[in-house]
Amino acid sequence: MGEGVLRAVPGPGSGRDGEADEPLLRDLVGAALRRARLRQGRTLRDVADQARVSLPYLSEIERGRKEASSEVLAAVCGALGLRLADLVGALHIDLTSRTTVSVTAPTTAKWGRPRRGGQASLTLLAA
Repeated sequence: MGEGVLRAVPGPGSGRDGEADEPLLRDLVGAALRRARLRQGRTLRDVADQARVSLPYLSEIERGRKEASSEVLAAVCGALGLRLADLVGALHIDLTSRTTVSVTAPTTAKWGRPRRGGQASLTLLAA
């Protein structure tokens, strides 16, 4: 009883049976590419031209409406000066930042002694 328990808890928008909804990969990829483009202060047209993809198609990718092939992803990443590892790293951060964690530990009275039957819970939402 002296150790706390760490477990994942469904966050807002949870699916049935307490399972958290998983985001679609195309949404995460699109958002990461858009963030990279905007950080560089570049337009869709500029990146699309350099990557040799159509502007409407790149827009659809950024909005998560289309799934880009590996060839298109490589071209867009190249146009943005990114490596595929940079994109995958951004996706990892996006996915792990959506985790909700609940910690349950015994509460203690003054001087660090455990209270009888007392437990405290804390829910953390990673930002």
